[in-house]
Amino acid sequence: MKKSGFLNILLVAGLLLVSYRLLWSSGSDSKETASPTTYEDIMTRTSVRAYSDRAVSDEAMDSLLRAAMAAPTAGNKQPWRFVVIRDTVTLNYIGENFGSMKMMRQAKAAVVVCGDTTATFSGEGVGYWIQDASAATENLLLAAHAIGLGAVWCGVYPMTERVESFSSLLKLPKEILPLNCIAIGYPAGETEPKDKWKPEYIHTNVW
Repeated sequence: MKKSGFLNILLVAGLLLVSYRLLWSSGSDSKETASPTTYEDIMTRTSVRAYSDRAVSDEAMDSLLRAAMAAPTAGNKQPWRFVVIRDTVTLNYIGENFGSMKMMRQAKAAVVVCGDTTATFSGEGVGYWIQDASAATENLLLAAHAIGLGAVWCGVYPMTERVESFSSLLKLPKEILPLNCIAIGYPAGETEPKDKWKPEYIHTNVW
């Protein structure tokens, strides 16, 4: 092969490689197939309380729950338990009976994150279920944002009336305590994260 022909082949191969990398890096307009970095997801996540009519697929819900169960957990006890709500009657009931949860009437799904008090440490350590379930909740919220969903954390525990109401509604065993109820759906419009950075809250070595 002549030297000029070989150089031409190299040139074409190089152009194809550059084109491929540009196409790959540009990704897709859909966040479900191309997510920003983890840090960007953390900094741009915000509570979403208004949802479109678009359905949330079983695959998307599976992704959220897998992310939740990848959270850190004390002693690897994994006391988190999850109740997925798809039933519109139940979602409407929650939205109509809990003042801060009105968005449930628009949500396409909800997840009640619970703790199994028999699956964690005994004695004073039983309270670690709260930390574990909270870590799982934050993972779920970040995963929702990463794939283009909107979600909001609505507190249940430790408000006795709410705990009892959700326990009754969902027929929870006595050892299962509901920590929160997360509304999930595709955002209806743009959302802007709050700037919560306050350096005055930071202390080094001692208070």
